[in-house]
This record gives sequence, structure tokens and C-alpha cells, in this order.
Amino acid sequence: MTTSAPTVHASAVKVGERAVLIRGPSGSGKSRLAFDLILAGRAGQIPKAILVGDDRVHLATRGGEMWVSPAARLAGLIEIRGLGIRACDHVSEAPIGLIVDLMAEDAERLPTRHALRWRENGIELPRIPVGTGYEPLPLVVAALTTTESS
Repeated sequence: MTTSAPTVHASAVKVGERAVLIRGPSGSGKSRLAFDLILAGRAGQIPKAILVGDDRVHLATRGGEMWVSPAARLAGLIEIRGLGIRACDHVSEAPIGLIVDLMAEDAERLPTRHALRWRENGIELPRIPVGTGYEPLPLVVAALTTTESS
């Protein structure tokens, strides 16, 4: 993947075959959710999960999909609050399958279908808007392990 494009402030974890892209303002818990997903994968709650990138990632459109890769200088590093920057296994890229927006202003108890989708450059992906004060991990696990009812 070409990494000459600017980075975006986000983290990403590959869960199974697709990445969960985690966006949000500084201090919103992006690194925490990334590490929680890795732990959930190790515990068998979700498919195997491995870090793509923490804090800064590159996004690229390729083959009708959005791909994510780590910023080169941060590849394989994740911030663990209370421990600092730690090294961990990572992958060099993954197609994005889900976007999580932390501290999202449009988060609702029963979100509209429109709020649960992200669209850009002809690509549409599922999205989870997580409100301030809500724990994102259960929402992401539910999105990865359940299906929509009719």
C-alpha cells in the first residue's frame, strides 16, 4: 500500500478478515478500544484480532474498498494507558469492514439506518456512533457477532 498520503488520527484492528477503524478526538479511547478488541479476540469473543495501527493510520481506496495501514514510524506500537507505548503483533494493511466513531454527536439509543452507514468516494461501510460516556466494546462485539433484525 502506498503510504505517501497523509495520516489520519485513528486506530485500526483487523478482526477476522476486515479491519475495524476507530475514530474520535484525542483522549476518546481509540487505543483502549483497539487493545480491548485484541483481548476479545484472544478470549474467543470475536474472531482473531490483530493491530493494524494505533493513533495515526493511512487510508486508501483500492478495488472498490477502503484499506487501512499503519503510519510507518508507529507500526507495531500501541499506547496502553498506565504502561506507555508497547510493542505488539501487527499487520501491514487490511480492508476496512466497520467504522467506530467515539464521542459521536449523532449517537442515539435507537440510531437511524442512515447514522449506521458511512459513505465516501463511492464506498459504503457500516458505522457505529458511540456517545460520550458509553462503553464501545459491547457495541462493537455485538456488531461483529449479531445480525440486524427486520
